[in-house]
Amino acid sequence: MNDRPVRIGVQLAPQHATYAQLRDTVAAIEDLGADIAFNWDHFYPLSGDPDGLHFECWTMLAAWAEQTSRIQLGALVTCNSYRNPDLLADMARTVDHISARGGDAGRLILGIGAGWKELDYVEYGYPFGTPGTRLDALAEALPRIESRWAALNPAPTRSIPVLIGGGGERKTLRIVARHADIWHSFSDVETLERKLGVLQGWCDSVGRDMSEIEISTGDGTLGSLEPIEAQHALGARLFTLGISGLDRDLRQARELVAWRDRMNAA
Repeated sequence: MNDRPVRIGVQLAPQHATYAQLRDTVAAIEDLGADIAFNWDHFYPLSGDPDGLHFECWTMLAAWAEQTSRIQLGALVTCNSYRNPDLLADMARTVDHISARGGDAGRLILGIGAGWKELDYVEYGYPFGTPGTRLDALAEALPRIESRWAALNPAPTRSIPVLIGGGGERKTLRIVARHADIWHSFSDVETLERKLGVLQGWCDSVGRDMSEIEISTGDGTLGSLEPIEAQHALGARLFTLGISGLDRDLRQARELVAWRDRMNAA
C-alpha cells in the first residue's frame, strides 16, 4: 500500500451551474493535472437551493469520457439502488470504452455505495428501505456486476476499478474487503486509523491482501496539508477535493497537485 503514488481527485458537484459551465470546469480540472474527476449520483442539490440546477450522473460521465483524454472519471459514488446491477455494469463498460484513446485502456472508475439520500428515493419512486437492506442489496449487486462484465461483448477494456464509499464496520468494510480496488472514507485521521484496523480484520477474514486496496479520503473540504499528511502516513494515497457548481476556484486543487508531485518525487 505504501508503494502506491499519491493521486488527487476533484469532485465536481453537478449542481447550481449550466452544463456548459460544468463541461468547462472538467476541462480545467484535467488541464491542471488532477488524476481523477468525480461527480456524484443524486437527483437534487445537496447544498444551497434544493430546487436549483442539477444534472444526472451517468449521462454526464459519458460526456466527460468523450470530452477528456487523460484524466480518470467516476462517480463518488453511484447509488446502487437506482439501477439494475447488470444494466449498471453495461453502462460502466460502455463509458469505459468511450473514454479509451489511441489503443489505451479506458479511464472509468466504478464508484459505488449503498445510497442514503431519502429525497432522491422518494421523488424518483425507489423503495428507501433501511441502511441494512441497502447494504445487503449492494453486497448482492457487486457479484452480478462482476459476472456481467465477464459476459459482455465487447468486454471492458480492462478490469474496471471498483471504488466503494462508506465506513460501516460490520457490513460496508466487509464488502470492501471482498470487492473493492479503492476504499473511500470520509473519516478524520483518528477514525481512519481505527477503520483501517477493522478493514484489515475483514481482509484477513476473507483471505484478501489489504495492500491490493487503495485508500482514498476526502470529505469535499480539504484544507491544510497537516491532516492530509497524517492520513498519508496511515496509508491513504488518493485525496479528493470537492467543488460545487459555480464555485469553481481551482487554486486549492492546484496546491494539492503540487503537493502530490512533491510527495511522489521524494
